[in-house]
Amino acid sequence: MPQAQAPFADMLGGEFGEAEDLDSAMAALQGAMSAEDNQFAPPPPPPPLGATAARSGNVIMNIPVEVQIVLGSTEMSVSELMALGKGSTVALDRRIGEPVDVMVNGRHVARGEITVLDHDPSRFGIRLTEIVSAQPSA
Repeated sequence: MPQAQAPFADMLGGEFGEAEDLDSAMAALQGAMSAEDNQFAPPPPPPPLGATAARSGNVIMNIPVEVQIVLGSTEMSVSELMALGKGSTVALDRRIGEPVDVMVNGRHVARGEITVLDHDPSRFGIRLTEIVSAQPSA
């Protein structure tokens, strides 16, 4: 029976036929493959855990949130609402001087008092007087 030459025989430096030991052919092939693998540099190590956390922290700190200052509220019927017009006054459930609520994305987070801004007396702001503690979810 004639010996067949494997397509990778030149790469491995010889011929392999039916009489050749399959183990020696596999060992030669593995040696050639590992020689090729050694030509490439190992992958760079992963970044330190702190660097990844800092990067994700910066992303979180740049997320916009909606902040609302709630002066008060009231309830009225649809007919009362429809009767409102220019110059109408709506009475709120809070008195002058009572703290206002600070809401962040719809969640009550603080209370404060209305104040005039020192650097711009035509504008007002809120001086925080109380941070509302997180309530456990039910």
